[in-house]
Amino acid sequence: MQLVVYILVYPLLWLISRLPFKVIYFISDGVYALLYYVIGYRKKVVRNNLELVFPEKSIKERLAIEKKFYKHMCDMFLEMIKTMGISKKEIQKRFTVTNIEVLHDLEDKGINTMLMLPHYASWEWVLSLNLQIKSKGYGIYQKIQNKYFDKMVRDIRSKFNTQLISTKESRKILKAANESKELTMVGIISDQSPMVGRAKYWTEFMGIMVPAHVGGEEICKHNNFVPVYLKVKKLKRGYYQGTFKVLFDDPTVVPDYKITDAFLQETEKSILEAPEYYFWTHKRWKHRNKVPDIFKKK
Repeated sequence: MQLVVYILVYPLLWLISRLPFKVIYFISDGVYALLYYVIGYRKKVVRNNLELVFPEKSIKERLAIEKKFYKHMCDMFLEMIKTMGISKKEIQKRFTVTNIEVLHDLEDKGINTMLMLPHYASWEWVLSLNLQIKSKGYGIYQKIQNKYFDKMVRDIRSKFNTQLISTKESRKILKAANESKELTMVGIISDQSPMVGRAKYWTEFMGIMVPAHVGGEEICKHNNFVPVYLKVKKLKRGYYQGTFKVLFDDPTVVPDYKITDAFLQETEKSILEAPEYYFWTHKRWKHRNKVPDIFKKK
């Protein structure tokens, strides 16, 4: 059945990926109208999240953010498909970096890095960074259940010199890379909600107590990977800009969970600057009423 679905869907994805951007965004406008006004995809989740995070804003203000978000989400979904057919030259024109020298300086010193970023603006085109660095690029991701689509995603990203590794195999592979003295840069998205039963740490995110993923921090500490936050801005439709910020120079001496806190604080700044580019369909705050006593404020 997985193969049948792949055979039926892949030709459409391939066709879309070969279309010019003007047509891509024309399709995106149609998808937005269908998704927002007809289907109402996760609209309740988005509205609840915005009301929870921005109680001080009026309904009209939150509605404006909501609509802009759905338009951006549709753009990004089509851009992800376009990645299949985009050239290296084109993606580097559309995803630029203000301070690539931050990574180059770390590489010149033989320092491995952990690139931490949230579900904000565009994370798919961040892969183009691997065309500008010497490090071996790894991306930690959740494996797709359909093995054919999983291979497709791996193949797409490998053309930008990125090796995808699943969350289950990441610690073993990265430990081996570190022990072999391989110059490494690892990308990880760390703002999603972990399973509440496995949460080791709770902290405030956008003013609300939530469980936090600490896997990225643990990999940094165990392998001495310097944590670097990547702030991504959407300049205009189809164009993004990244800026690096080193969170800590030596992760091995940083108190537990401070790397996680620093990452979430930078994410908050991005959200407050332009909230329409955050991925509001995620149920990020769904466990807010399950805070363990040890983490509750006195």
